[in-house]
Amino acid sequence: MKKLLVLLAVPVLLLSACKKEKVIDDNDLPREARDFIAAHFSGLTISQSVREWDDTNWQYDVYLSNGTKLEFNHKGEIEEIAGNSALPESALPALIVSYVKANYPAEYIRKWELDRTTQEVTLSNNIELVFDKQGNFLRIDQ
Repeated sequence: MKKLLVLLAVPVLLLSACKKEKVIDDNDLPREARDFIAAHFSGLTISQSVREWDDTNWQYDVYLSNGTKLEFNHKGEIEEIAGNSALPESALPALIVSYVKANYPAEYIRKWELDRTTQEVTLSNNIELVFDKQGNFLRIDQ
């Protein structure tokens, strides 16, 4: 009997643990996401757009032709930008850009992430800086 329960439970657990992901047409992205991409990444094309369920809402992952990955929430608001080269300053909070220019003039921001209470950036030298929601410097993460 125990073996039967285990055999029945395993497929149910596997199915519930799978993320629901779907490659979507660029026009299926929220308007805010499309506007953000047009404003800050106009010279690039979208390689792929993916909609996935994150346990509470839909999230959108957009991959650009230069390898940059953008993550948007269900409203189309940007939550993360990650690339291998310098991110466009226009896509980042001005206070954070100013702090990095003043304190790390030889480096550039290659990743930016918005969390519930903080913003984090990764510089070209892999230093991770943490800022509050307003863009004020808090600390260096090791």
